[in-house]
Amino acid sequence: MSSEQPAGHNLRPRAGLGLILGLCAVVAVALMVYAQTDAFAWDEGYHLLAAQLIDRGLRPYIDFCFPQTPLNTYWNAGWFRIFGDTWRTAHAIAAVMVSLATLMTGLYVWRRFPVAGWRTAAGAASVILAGFNIVVFEFGTIGQAYGLCLFLIVAAFLCAITAAERTGLLFAAGAGLLASTAANASLLTAPVAPVLLIWLIVCNGAGNRWAKAGAFVVCGVTPFLPLAWLFLQGPRQTVFNVLQYQMLYRQLQWDGAWQHNIDEWSAWLSSPQALMLGLLAIAGLKFVWKHREWERAVRREFYLCGWLAVTLLLHISTALPTFTRYYLLAVPFLAILAGAGLYSVGSRLAAPDRPFWPAMIVCVLACLCLGKVVFDSHDSVNWHDVEQVANKVKQVTPPQAVLFADEPTYFVSKHAPPSGMELADSHKLNFSAADAALFHVISGAELEKKMRAGTYDVIQITDDDVRIDKLGLRQMYAHSAELADNDIFWGRKVK
Repeated sequence: MSSEQPAGHNLRPRAGLGLILGLCAVVAVALMVYAQTDAFAWDEGYHLLAAQLIDRGLRPYIDFCFPQTPLNTYWNAGWFRIFGDTWRTAHAIAAVMVSLATLMTGLYVWRRFPVAGWRTAAGAASVILAGFNIVVFEFGTIGQAYGLCLFLIVAAFLCAITAAERTGLLFAAGAGLLASTAANASLLTAPVAPVLLIWLIVCNGAGNRWAKAGAFVVCGVTPFLPLAWLFLQGPRQTVFNVLQYQMLYRQLQWDGAWQHNIDEWSAWLSSPQALMLGLLAIAGLKFVWKHREWERAVRREFYLCGWLAVTLLLHISTALPTFTRYYLLAVPFLAILAGAGLYSVGSRLAAPDRPFWPAMIVCVLACLCLGKVVFDSHDSVNWHDVEQVANKVKQVTPPQAVLFADEPTYFVSKHAPPSGMELADSHKLNFSAADAALFHVISGAELEKKMRAGTYDVIQITDDDVRIDKLGLRQMYAHSAELADNDIFWGRKVK
């Protein structure tokens, strides 16, 4: 079927747009509710703690260990200054970013899908497959960089395809700025900028391609300025946190890192939703390749989605260790391709002019899969449990006391961590005293030595009876409490 032929009982354009916007509103509400209730990941504790420390005037790398690119942390710190340094602030902003990314994904498919009769159905399916994707829903709504990066890379994609068909340089510059900002929020998005640049050079349809490439690169340098500023203040600390930690130290004391990666690579096999998204995306890419009657520019845009998805999936798979949640960054591009896949499969299995039922089946299955996961994980640890523990810690910890705690507890209690305690994962590192001080890390052995010596006035430990017994904390402290699988000790006994 050619791109000029409308197929079937399509909704009027205004009604179709209303349906897409309505679905996006439902997704946005669901994301926000989940963000403010159950959304939680243990690792976000050190991200939010870092943002809190920045809000207090400290610098990542220079004043504390933070092995990530910095922009998402400064982003959260900026919102903390406006709305307060709580997890609810970070989660609300992340939910908004995911909602906007979902909106842009759905509108793109609705506006650009070549088969008029299937535009609304394909757009609706893309909205549900992107916004109600399990890993997007669970992890896009937390304080890490996922939500911001989803927004940035989808916006960069839209700027790039717009730049290809216009003579001006504005959208090319925007694509470079947005893609580079994403990389400076999380290195997991690093392939997006080079893929968009190469595609823009090869597929440019109007104006000077090299001028556009220049605008892309020049504006792409801008988001690196905060990193350059930190590098000038602390070259060794910046290189250690951004490059060396990720390349050399992440897998330390993780004997099963490769087995873990194999399990993560194959996790999609046990997820009906992931299987459906992947198979529809493959079917869509195959369909676009075979049906050359579609406009060349539109086909190139779908190919770009394929390249972005593949390069992101491959790049993420090289992390050691990697995690299933990382793959959420490819979801918007897979969802766009899945819209084409829905048409390819649905027009054959059902009537070519009746897109409602194929789209409905895909949307319902995606929602059921998400609903099951959310229901099953409802009783898992979340920020409400952390608040319970942190409130007790605040009750027993004077302002000037030295507190040993997990990063989420430091963040919620707002008690400043001692130097070297900002990132629990760094305790596996064994450096010379000079390097440990420079990088603000403390080894596990040194930490236990301090604990035995009674350095900490209050200690909070999560679910670790073996360590508690080994260190003799129950004998060392006069008072203790147990809350939400956490043990809290205070009131050191005088020897």
